[in-house]
Amino acid sequence: IFVKERAPELFRDFLARDRWKSEQIAMSGVTDCYQPAERRFGLTRGCLQVALAARQPVVIITKNALVLRDLDLLQEMAGLRLIHVNVSLTTLDEELARTMEPRTSRPAARLRAVAVLTKAGIPTAVMTAPIIPGLSDSEIPALLAASAHAGAISARYILVRLPLAVSAIFTDWLQQSQPTLATRVEAMIRATRVGKLNASEFGVRMKGSGLIADQIAKTFSVFARKYGLDKPMPDLDFTQFQPPLAKSGQRRLF
Repeated sequence: IFVKERAPELFRDFLARDRWKSEQIAMSGVTDCYQPAERRFGLTRGCLQVALAARQPVVIITKNALVLRDLDLLQEMAGLRLIHVNVSLTTLDEELARTMEPRTSRPAARLRAVAVLTKAGIPTAVMTAPIIPGLSDSEIPALLAASAHAGAISARYILVRLPLAVSAIFTDWLQQSQPTLATRVEAMIRATRVGKLNASEFGVRMKGSGLIADQIAKTFSVFARKYGLDKPMPDLDFTQFQPPLAKSGQRRLF
């Protein structure tokens, strides 16, 4: 992996720019900010400290219970309406989780993290992602039931996305780990992506299209409503933002 060891310092410089006007910043849109290396480097914690000092709202998405290490910062940020946490929950099947998402927390640990976060007053949602047609879509009701039981206040989903080199990695994994299901699963994914393994068009890339994608959307909607997970997250507060002092020592005029 590539480690950006100056991330907190660079984040602080970014927030100090004159042209920055506070808006939502997402951590882990691509790479999990609580992957195992975070235990050693502490870069996520450093960035959260910068965000808290500047009163900059942040949204976190993670598959790892390591997020609980920073409970103190998250709780303080929650009191100021500066944080949302999204815990990704792909499956409740321990064996499937082990093979599909190695080096991440097991499903039970993620649900415990949701419970601890919500008990601490931190707005926490569950992201059932990725939903894989023919492999994990049948778990939607159970995933949402478990999420609600753990205390999540909202839930969303993303249909599996396989851009660029990811598609080859995924199909190879599928053939090796699920040989009896591989052909069917790939066909179902293609049915949600107009015959392809991925679609990048805005508006369909996260949910897909076609009959199977529609069925997944309807199933998710029904059970999210049943378990009270169809509510939006509470608003973040962008009015408190206090830009860090720039390296030059020059303060903003306005």
